Amino acid sequence: MTSNTDSTKAYGWRSPTVVIVAACLIAMLGFGVRSSFGLFLDPMTTDLGWSRETFALAMALQNLMWGIGVPIAGAIADKYGAARVIALGALLYAAGVYGMSVAQTGTALYLTGGLLTGLGVAFTAFSLAMAAMARVVGADKRSLVLGLGTAAGSCGQVLFSPVSQSFISSFGWQQALVIQACVVLVLIPLAMALPASNVSKDDQGANQNLSSAISEALAHRGFVLLTAGFFVCGFHVAFIGVHFPAYVKDIGLAPHVGAWSLAIIGLFNIAGSFMSGYAGQRYSKKSSLSVIYMARAVVILCLILMPKTPLTIYLFSAFMGLLWLSTVPLTTGIVAQVFGVRYLATLFGLVFLSHQLGSFVGVWMGGRLYDSYGSYDGMWWAGIFFGVVAAVVHWPINEKPLARLQVQNA
Repeated sequence: MTSNTDSTKAYGWRSPTVVIVAACLIAMLGFGVRSSFGLFLDPMTTDLGWSRETFALAMALQNLMWGIGVPIAGAIADKYGAARVIALGALLYAAGVYGMSVAQTGTALYLTGGLLTGLGVAFTAFSLAMAAMARVVGADKRSLVLGLGTAAGSCGQVLFSPVSQSFISSFGWQQALVIQACVVLVLIPLAMALPASNVSKDDQGANQNLSSAISEALAHRGFVLLTAGFFVCGFHVAFIGVHFPAYVKDIGLAPHVGAWSLAIIGLFNIAGSFMSGYAGQRYSKKSSLSVIYMARAVVILCLILMPKTPLTIYLFSAFMGLLWLSTVPLTTGIVAQVFGVRYLATLFGLVFLSHQLGSFVGVWMGGRLYDSYGSYDGMWWAGIFFGVVAAVVHWPINEKPLARLQVQNA
């Protein structure tokens, strides 16, 4: 196990406080820009004469590339550190968002807003920043710190949803995307504050190589179940994040209601992330995940049954916000608890790939069903079904640390 003196030498001026602040800002800006893309669905499709499926497929490809790229970015970051990976990702991310502003065809949008932006999001993913945070604190504080990082991403959603809508209203959607691209470049100096080394406070698994760590995880039943369950999280949040503003407009409410609903989701997710981190520190993480997914199914059912008023939308957003990314610190925490933190970015990246496959299905299917039937009702019922399935899937997960970690801790 690495001593505190060794850790200090490895981190230099990058103290735990500096790393945590920088990582939170990276999560806030990167996730904030990404979470605002749903606001561009209506103005872009209206101006350019595209179907909603065209925009939805671009966002689905973005989520797919995000999912495929995160394990690769995580493996590179686990070997060389997250700073260079995030700096490169910021350049790709900014180029993709700028490309969205000048795209005139569906194919151009697929390449820029889909493939390029998705790869950029993957290489600036908040999971990389959270892995860096996890390495500079002990296991006794890890769930709380992961909750803090997740809450920071939610702050970005709270900030960027109304601000982006304001930019769209004031300058048009094209100029708003150019501004977003400039914001993404701020990630580059922030990345330089992350550790250049992968020495961790609890450097468990130091003698293990990457391939054996992956093989060990894939052979673990709990890891497979956790990965399967995270598909549902992606399905829920991607569908709602991209299609909810358009859904709000479809039911006859003003566009600002949709923008503020995303902001409310982000605002309440701050509290949900902290509560999740606290729960993960005191209670069973897998049981907490089961409760969250079941609660999501109930909240969606209430949306279907209640009258469609601004109050209903805001209440739905508040309750869904409490459950929004509260899965992330618990899911990340289980991976760290069971397998250690040495290859946390890589292993969580594999779990996250399942999340993004769910995101792809949620975003694309939402657009497909709407264009076919003129309604999102089928997606809401699918969300209820998947929420119940996820609640069941997480229950039998064994979240005890592996034997090798128990020996090292002893």
